Amino acid sequence: MFELVRTNDAVLISWLRANLEGAGVEVLVLDEHMSGMDGSVLAIPRRIMVNEAQQAVAKAILAEADALAAGGDELHGND
Repeated sequence: MFELVRTNDAVLISWLRANLEGAGVEVLVLDEHMSGMDGSVLAIPRRIMVNEAQQAVAKAILAEADALAAGGDELHGND
């Protein structure tokens, strides 16, 4: 597995998961429940893992998320 990104941004995690799975990329989110156990929501970033063979597709989808966020799209609520 390849670590695509570490983040605590729940919107980004949800968007990435949906778009990666929609593109047929195998996705695994690690540390999803660790913050609840730790008692702090932002203490441990979640790691989005993808199959190494699908790494190029996953990076392209992540770049799309970055472009949308920079452009003020509803992904992050920027104006």
